[in-house]
Amino acid sequence: MTIKHDWLSNVRADFLSGLTVAFALIPEAIGFSIIAGVDPMVGLYASVCIAIVIAFAGGRPAMISAATGSTAVLMVSLVHDHGVEYLFAATILTGMIQFLFGILKIGRLLSFLPQTVLTGFVNALAIVIFMAQLPQFVNANWIMYAMVAGTLVMIYLFPFITKTVPSALVAIIIMTIISFTLHLDLKTVGDMGHISDSLPIFHIPSVPLSLDTFLIVFPTALAISIVGLTESLVTATIVDEFTGSTSNKNREARGQGIANIVSGLFGGMAGCGMIGQSVINVQSGGRKRLSTLTAGVFLLVLIILLGNVVKQVPMAALVGVMITVSIGTFDWHSVRHLKKYPLSEAVIMILTVVVVVYTKNLAIGVVLGVALSAIVFGWKMAHIKTTSRIEGNKKIYVISGQMFFGTTSHFISEFDYEKDPEKIEIDFTHSHIWDHSSVTAIAKVIQKYESYNKKVSLIGINDESTKIVNRIGLDSASGH
Repeated sequence: MTIKHDWLSNVRADFLSGLTVAFALIPEAIGFSIIAGVDPMVGLYASVCIAIVIAFAGGRPAMISAATGSTAVLMVSLVHDHGVEYLFAATILTGMIQFLFGILKIGRLLSFLPQTVLTGFVNALAIVIFMAQLPQFVNANWIMYAMVAGTLVMIYLFPFITKTVPSALVAIIIMTIISFTLHLDLKTVGDMGHISDSLPIFHIPSVPLSLDTFLIVFPTALAISIVGLTESLVTATIVDEFTGSTSNKNREARGQGIANIVSGLFGGMAGCGMIGQSVINVQSGGRKRLSTLTAGVFLLVLIILLGNVVKQVPMAALVGVMITVSIGTFDWHSVRHLKKYPLSEAVIMILTVVVVVYTKNLAIGVVLGVALSAIVFGWKMAHIKTTSRIEGNKKIYVISGQMFFGTTSHFISEFDYEKDPEKIEIDFTHSHIWDHSSVTAIAKVIQKYESYNKKVSLIGINDESTKIVNRIGLDSASGH
């Protein structure tokens, strides 16, 4: 794609949506820093670095990546036991691992993500985003509730006036002006944590370059790599659906790696794709790389030049924005039509939602959903049908279904070895041979017939099945 297409074909909408996202990133970055047990600026620097780098290196335009909760929870023990410098080292190693995954084309694994799991993942995320706002209401006064309600009304009604400016950005600005002018008793972004006006600087982690250091940081780095890439690639898939476009998942994996390396070298923590902020971006009109770059650059501007203004933004306004994101993210169609789903798919979708909401770990939910889908698929495929007929002095068996490890026992039991005539023909025209277990099963059937001095011939094996049979060999499969 050309620079004009990737960067300059949607300038106004990308710029305004990026501004909106920048405001929403601040409390998230601070909150995730607190979770990880590090200074709030670590999360803010990470969000700046990752957003800016991924705008250039990522494979999904308009996707937002920054410090996230799913990666922050994996850092707690490392920071507690060894300190923040080891976290920076782990972040760099995380990036290296992710870049390697991208080189190995790990993105193709997304093709194994069933739609029911993706739907369950999205619905769970919507619930998690909503639940994450609830602590803001603890011991809150009526002004907080009124401010959130006002934000919601403005977000939903302002588009009827004009769609030129994202309604979420308008709501944040107006609510901040009202709160500041009237000196309302509201919790603000400044209450979340300290925001300094210093630029991130290049910093090589102060840790010994030794095997012991590697062994300390590697488990954390590997965990963050897997969880971060899972969330990032699923986020890319969701943005694909929102925008009706495609993305390069392997480039995204490499881009996430580069972004985390840069983050670790500039005093930031590891991060990944953010579904909530990505949804804000695309719902606000963001479509190209400029929106992601604007979010990262404007976040830096907010921190360095407008820190005192940012501190005045009421959390109620940002809570309202995130509530609309949760409502917009949830797939209401899936609930209305749940009865139309096959029972197994409905159960998998619901379990994905429950696991993600309960564990707050998006990766666990996705892995479980994919595993259950694979088991269900294997169970459905693990059936073969055998019919037989006598023609002259031979008996013909016709095999229908997939030959793989799940059907081999049934296949072997389908033959009447002792009573069958001397010539046996097994027809695989309506079957496919997939693995070593299948070839071994066929070899056992032949061997058993030969023990009764009967001859077996195989017909109808397709080209792909023939290749695996020839590669393994019926003699070697039978142990001869």
